[in-house]
Amino acid sequence: MKKFVCTTLIILNVIWVQAQDTSELYAEKTSSIDSLITNLYSVISGEKGEERNWNLMKHLFYANSKLIPTGRNKEGDFLARYMTVDDYINTSGKWLTDNGFFEKEIHRTVDVFGNIAQVFSTYEAFNSEADEKPFMRGINSIQLLFDENRWWIVNIFWMQETPNNPIPEMYLPKH
Repeated sequence: MKKFVCTTLIILNVIWVQAQDTSELYAEKTSSIDSLITNLYSVISGEKGEERNWNLMKHLFYANSKLIPTGRNKEGDFLARYMTVDDYINTSGKWLTDNGFFEKEIHRTVDVFGNIAQVFSTYEAFNSEADEKPFMRGINSIQLLFDENRWWIVNIFWMQETPNNPIPEMYLPKH
């Protein structure tokens, strides 16, 4: 029994130390809204064949947060699909690596009240960083929480631009 308790305590200590190391390693990546959004885009972006840092991806999100893409299904109905971070990694991770994907922020608006923030982040998507023309654009609506230590992503709710629904000028870069 003593051996079991001792082994269990050692395992728990190793898990705690690893969790602390991850928090310390990624602390700067969540210290401000700007760093959090920058790291969100960087973690999903990469050339074809380039693995993504899924540990960092998980570190950016608050417990039970959701990623919510919207769009029309095959029948033409407009829907929202709710995914956990693990769901996103399991459904999109291989595609991102197999095809190459870069999502680049081109405009941002931020509203903050107390410990919450709402970020509208307009993006362009490319298959390679060398591509000059995006294959898609849209807006990420990102809800954030500051827990007095760091910023967390609570939800990302996004929609792609379509010919019938272009991005409004107010969410595009000023030229």
